[in-house]
Amino acid sequence: MADIRRILLDGYPTVMVRDGDGLVARDGRSIAVDDAVHLAPVEPTKIICVHLNYVSRVTEFGVTLPPAPTYFHKPVSALNSHRAAVVRPSNCKWLNYEGEIAIVIGRTCRNVSHAEAGDYIAGYTVANDYGLHDFRDTDSGSMLRVKGADTLCPLGPGLITDWDFRNKRIRTIVNGEVRQDDNTDTMAWDMHYLVADIARLITLVPGDVILSGTPAISRTVYPGDVVTVEVEGLGALTNHIVDGPVPVSDEVGAQPTETDEVLSTAMGGDWPPRGTRRPEATPRDALPIPRIRPNAPGY
Repeated sequence: MADIRRILLDGYPTVMVRDGDGLVARDGRSIAVDDAVHLAPVEPTKIICVHLNYVSRVTEFGVTLPPAPTYFHKPVSALNSHRAAVVRPSNCKWLNYEGEIAIVIGRTCRNVSHAEAGDYIAGYTVANDYGLHDFRDTDSGSMLRVKGADTLCPLGPGLITDWDFRNKRIRTIVNGEVRQDDNTDTMAWDMHYLVADIARLITLVPGDVILSGTPAISRTVYPGDVVTVEVEGLGALTNHIVDGPVPVSDEVGAQPTETDEVLSTAMGGDWPPRGTRRPEATPRDALPIPRIRPNAPGY
């Protein structure tokens, strides 16, 4: 088992291997782990994420698990690293953590069986699939702006090889308080299933990432909060939340909202109507309109 990291060493992105409390480069240079400026441990061409996987989250939302997983995509520009800031735009409120495990592809992968999928995995790392739920009214299907904003995909601290994903504890800790606490054995679909499923139609190449889902109790965090995701055998990924000084522009595009669609997801099982009714769909005429209006009838 190896712990492979990417850091800035003397200002240059460098691959390092952990050795005790230090990191060692292939040219022999070294640095203490605590002194390193981490980068994301991999450079993916795509980041694919499963919607629901842990049974606890399905139960929390009172929904029925589909017969096969569904997915969304985070752009690689969302990639972030251990100890880096996660930015919440100043006119948004509903930024949630989602502690996860990232699968990292090691070989070009297409049309492989479930039994073969493990041979195409380079290793695993810790992830936090942050979501900006203020945009769920318009992006709940694609999740593009909800999950794809800059800084919302921290990975790290290292890529761990030869790690067995079975029966591993995963926790998310906010300001020292445990918020999520689950086990990989409660996933509906395991890591090999996810790889084999995606590779039926999409070629996966070395470095590509699949985020494997989050347990129950994803909740909102705020500027100043410190969030750590711990996975047994993979380590701990820590980030802090900061307030972006520039609001999301109201000149163009969908605007942040605070509707049933937003609150029911951001608050999870704490949403007051949970268990008594479904979230109400937001009428089109209730959505805020940007200053540049559509060039179409009715606007």
